Amino acid sequence: MTTSEARTGPHPPAPARARSGGWLLAAVAAVFTLAQLALAVPGTGLGWDEAVYVSQVGGNAPPAFFSAPRARGVTYLVAPVAAFTASTTAIRVYLALLSGAALLGALWVWRPLLPVRVLAVAGALFAGLWVTVFYGPRVMPNLWCAFGALVAVGLLPRAARDRRALAGLAAAVAAVTLLRPADGLWLALPLLAAALPVPAWRRPRVPAVITAGLFLGAVPWVVEAYTSYGGLAVRLHRAGEIQGSMGWYFSVDDHVRALAGRTLCRPCDIAWAHPWTAFWWFLLPCAVLGGLAAARRAGRLAPVLLATVTAASLAAPYLFTLGYAAPRFLLPAYALLALPAAECALLLWTAARRSARRRLATGLLAVLLAAHLAVQYAVLIGPVGHSRSVRTQFTGIATALHGLGVRPPCLVTGREYVPIGYFTGCSSRQPHGHDGSITEAGLAAAARTVPLAVVVPAGRTPPAYARGWPATRLPTTPGWAPLDAYVSPATTAPAG
Repeated sequence: MTTSEARTGPHPPAPARARSGGWLLAAVAAVFTLAQLALAVPGTGLGWDEAVYVSQVGGNAPPAFFSAPRARGVTYLVAPVAAFTASTTAIRVYLALLSGAALLGALWVWRPLLPVRVLAVAGALFAGLWVTVFYGPRVMPNLWCAFGALVAVGLLPRAARDRRALAGLAAAVAAVTLLRPADGLWLALPLLAAALPVPAWRRPRVPAVITAGLFLGAVPWVVEAYTSYGGLAVRLHRAGEIQGSMGWYFSVDDHVRALAGRTLCRPCDIAWAHPWTAFWWFLLPCAVLGGLAAARRAGRLAPVLLATVTAASLAAPYLFTLGYAAPRFLLPAYALLALPAAECALLLWTAARRSARRRLATGLLAVLLAAHLAVQYAVLIGPVGHSRSVRTQFTGIATALHGLGVRPPCLVTGREYVPIGYFTGCSSRQPHGHDGSITEAGLAAAARTVPLAVVVPAGRTPPAYARGWPATRLPTTPGWAPLDAYVSPATTAPAG
């Protein structure tokens, strides 16, 4: 960073330069949206977590149990569609369009700080990951945390002198906290620390609005802790129990193995069967270092360095405090690290074009990029295929249960009780595990007033209160373990 930068912060590009090239960002966002609509939307069904979030505001079933670690942010995000239709396709299309617009908006925020070509490459690198495309149309909070983090970091350098940027910074921190309170905290900490060394950012109102955004976003979660969980300390303790495997862990290897297409690797004791799926992951640190060097030479180190430090803050808890992995956890870090990676990619591209053998060097870089995208989309086939099997599996089970008389108002408990309840249109409750919102005596009592289906692994003995009930083998999709349903006799008896 030059002496003048240290005094005033990074110099923004010329206004004309900042206004030009917006079509590149729009093109990246459009391709991202189309990729979701073509590859990640058709035929997919809501998973367990998605069914919990959607059921809170409508969808196909009464609200499922909302466990202590969850936050309401993504439920609010999907409410405008889920409140009016139970169509999974409608929800998916809505989120695909919204995530494309969010990517465009998050990159647009950075236009006064970085050249459009850097932002376009960064957006393409991030949107080209299979995990980004897969979670774009899904009712999960992590991708939206990534967009919020990208906006917050991009607004901080301007927040001291621009009231709109200041308000946007507070809103972005609040949004991330509303979606995932822990991510909101790990986002706010480096932003607060960054306001100290750079004089242009050192204004009292900057840390004040960051703190205000953090607390504002946490208010619903804290209030719900007292209204539904017995207090904040109780909810935090219960959240830790449910998430499990929390402490000091080295989970880097777990995240590497999960890149092969495992949406949740818990426990992550699988063999590393496809090392080629993580090749880009090992190149990322080198690309980030190269990008920081390129940004320093171009006189725009401060915002790129801030993005890198914030990405490290957001990734560290998942890499070193959880004993399991899910690729979506690192989406906020990937979004921010795409900026220095793009700086590095453009530096290499420029060097290749200026080299004596520029055709060979340029072709080699193009082949590497094409191979990277081919790997990403090859991996994407697996999670999307599983999501389609979710729809087939639980739609078939719901049809079978409807044929047995299990129709709303009804109740489902046992194995896979949340998705089965959602697809069937029933309430879902469990007397043990994360739920524990009802007792076995309560279930037995409910069976006298509404149809109750107890789902167990095929051949397994049901709970004592259901042992005299008729059992039915439920239809099973290839790749899923067979299940039996014990349905309360009052349901299966003839009318009258």
